[in-house]
Amino acid sequence: MVKKLSKYGNSMAIIIDKPILELLNINEHTQLKIKTDGKNIIIEPISPKKTKSSQKKDYEKIIDTYQEALKKLSKN
Repeated sequence: MVKKLSKYGNSMAIIIDKPILELLNINEHTQLKIKTDGKNIIIEPISPKKTKSSQKKDYEKIIDTYQEALKKLSKN
């Protein structure tokens, strides 16, 4: 399947077809984890059991990675 991005406000969006959403049991309330391996975009549904621990790990990784930049931004 080939898709193109669509303009959505100041961002870009991709439409996920209903059969794929149904296959993965995703709906408009499902939280999705978006990551990259440097070449690909990886989108994963987050199960409610994983949400808190996954978010904590992601938060800690962001803080570790961007700590200096976040400090600079907070001073502005």
